Amino acid sequence: MSAGAQVFEEFARAALPSYGIDPDAVVTLLNVSENGTFRIDDPVQGRSVLRVHRTDYHSRQAVRGELDWISALRDDEVVKTPAYLPDLTGESVVTARNGAGDERFVVRFDWVEGSEPTEDRLQQDFRQLGAITARLHEHAKRWQRPAGFSRFVWDYDTSIGDHGHWGPWQDGLAVDAEALEVLTRCSRRVEERLHRFGKGPDRFGLVHADMRLANLLVNGDDVTVIDFDDCGLSWFMYDLGSSLSFIEHEPYVPELVDSWVTGYRTVAELSAADEAELPTFIMLRRMLLVAWIGSHIDTETAQAMGADYTSTSCQLAEEYLGRTF
Repeated sequence: MSAGAQVFEEFARAALPSYGIDPDAVVTLLNVSENGTFRIDDPVQGRSVLRVHRTDYHSRQAVRGELDWISALRDDEVVKTPAYLPDLTGESVVTARNGAGDERFVVRFDWVEGSEPTEDRLQQDFRQLGAITARLHEHAKRWQRPAGFSRFVWDYDTSIGDHGHWGPWQDGLAVDAEALEVLTRCSRRVEERLHRFGKGPDRFGLVHADMRLANLLVNGDDVTVIDFDDCGLSWFMYDLGSSLSFIEHEPYVPELVDSWVTGYRTVAELSAADEAELPTFIMLRRMLLVAWIGSHIDTETAQAMGADYTSTSCQLAEEYLGRTF
């Protein structure tokens, strides 16, 4: 286990008494990405999931905003997603302290059986993913957010502009002078396209913002959506870009996009203008992930992507710049 994962585990174990969980419960690391996620096996309460948040990212109010939407989605039976489990006092967000007195937010979720969809049925899964995304969007457009609701905004400025949540894409791996030149031109084109597209309520609202197949759990005919940690305000079509995270360069992507669009339209309207702008949202996400890799190089995913992700991003940028809209 890496040093970073060990730090996350300290906070996970520190949070156990707040939930009345046996200190001897088995704590198993599931993954470290933006946060640290652990499976908890307690002899009395059974299995659950603890998510330990990174520091200086989401506020307590923002974490509660995520949980409010999850609860509304469950209450309205829009999609299947795990329920959050409050602590012994009824608090949804626990503050855990380690031996040094440092604090981090912790949230506990119900355990749901299932596994990530397999690659041998990508087109079928993307059609289903499109339909699920449309249901989320339809709910977001009609849901009355509670007073004080707070989540990140994922627009140009806070994604790949001057105030990016994941840092400057210019600090990505292997962003040399040549990469800087082409990605700068691409960033400007993306900014122009998004400004023209606009932020009307039919195009911009509350989205999952990380709708990858990795965040679906399949168990027979049941599909569960997990990990709303990045949910926030963005363009609805950004969810398609996030669904293609880390595979944007693969030759089969156009077929996946077609499948996603087909699935989306089984649930909700998707205008020709929305569909035509999808390449912009794919490129927006791709450049955002260049920034993410640069600022999260201690994670396994970032290390696996490496400098090659930047070089292929430059190729995609050239293709995007050559498009005729």
